[in-house]
Amino acid sequence: MKRRLLLVSNSTLHGGGYLEHCQQQIRDFFGRQVKRILFVPYALHDRDAYTKTARDKLKTLGYEVDSVHEAADPVEAVRKAEGIFIGGGNTFRLLKTLCDKCLVTEIQKRVLQDGVPYMGSSAGSNVATISINTTNDMPIVFPPTFSAIGLVPFNINPHYLDTDPNSRHMGETREQRIVQYHEEPDTPCVLGLREGSMLLVEGNKATLLGSTKARLFQRGKKTAEYEPGSDLSFLLTEAQ
Repeated sequence: MKRRLLLVSNSTLHGGGYLEHCQQQIRDFFGRQVKRILFVPYALHDRDAYTKTARDKLKTLGYEVDSVHEAADPVEAVRKAEGIFIGGGNTFRLLKTLCDKCLVTEIQKRVLQDGVPYMGSSAGSNVATISINTTNDMPIVFPPTFSAIGLVPFNINPHYLDTDPNSRHMGETREQRIVQYHEEPDTPCVLGLREGSMLLVEGNKATLLGSTKARLFQRGKKTAEYEPGSDLSFLLTEAQ
């Protein structure tokens, strides 16, 4: 399998600017062979402003940016893309627009068959997985399906938050919500990516990168913690 993915939990880390905390990983990921990156801003309402933010930042890293929302034919833009970056925002809005524009299958083909590098942050990481069932977002719009692009055989929970033992908040914790997801049958494992963490996938190899640990939830099993640098390739096997 030719897939190359960089799935980032968050685009902005406290104390830094947009993509600043992962800019070296971005350079390493896209390398010098990619000159232009196709940006997908569908997760936010103001696509022009979002594209400008991504364009300005990626230009400092040596990449030109084309936005799919500026293309006369979005499908053709995906077919010609050297690299793809789907930004964060609302996951439901993002998936609905990808479906409306007939881009889900096209992106899947370009990444899995043609080896086009795919980077996602937050919602962009969510849609790279089996489904968006473990997003943190509100369903402000209704996509025709919760099934996502399916570049990996598991789900991700970006911005994973640990329970604060000193908090007086009595609502459900992130862990409780993921456990509830696993109360349903045939649910895949969920990788909780904390702020500052990201997953690099190269073919059948997956490596945790960044500055924070990740937490893995598997149905019927105890949760597990993984340090940056951990080999998570076992997540890429079909049977979970």
